[in-house]
Amino acid sequence: MMATTHALAGVVLAVVVAVVFPESAAAATPIPVLAAALGGLFPDFDLYAGHRKTLHFPVYFSALAVPAVAVAAVAPSTLTVSVALFLAAAALHSAMDALGGGLELKPWLGTSERAVYSHYHGRWIPPRRWIRYDGAPEDLLAAGLFALPTLYVFDGPIQLGVYAALGVSAVYVLLRKPMVVVAQTAVDAMPEHVVERMPERFVEDFR
Repeated sequence: MMATTHALAGVVLAVVVAVVFPESAAAATPIPVLAAALGGLFPDFDLYAGHRKTLHFPVYFSALAVPAVAVAAVAPSTLTVSVALFLAAAALHSAMDALGGGLELKPWLGTSERAVYSHYHGRWIPPRRWIRYDGAPEDLLAAGLFALPTLYVFDGPIQLGVYAALGVSAVYVLLRKPMVVVAQTAVDAMPEHVVERMPERFVEDFR
């Protein structure tokens, strides 16, 4: 799924907190909302180094989120709520990746059986392909659905940020497949010694 979809999904967690606990930090300041969005994005910071493995922890993020949520419930503050939302959003991202496509440059072909790595189990979790690939039309639909509760509950800068995320998502969906064509053309034009230095994941579908 797109990074923006994950970020918007994370923010929904902050929306739930703000609605159920209107006096909480999530409702009072934008910091927990930003923490939730960052938590939704964080696992994808491994995009160029062991993607969906280096920073994806579907079990361990969940295990860390449980005590963090408990602490936030007992001693709510901007810090405790933000930490809990960050970890919960990162856990949600890691788990959601199993519902998407595989880890290949052309995931619409369905050739990879690696969706997200579970360090706890020591193996790759296979893709469910409910959302066929990041940037698929249904990915944009999911982003839109995740955006709705946030747009309803929050306004101001948070609302503008959601609209910006949806705009980026729409552009990415339009360019997703053409970008692969451009990348393949670029790789074909590169000297072999340069291609050999690139991460295998970025060239394996082009060779």
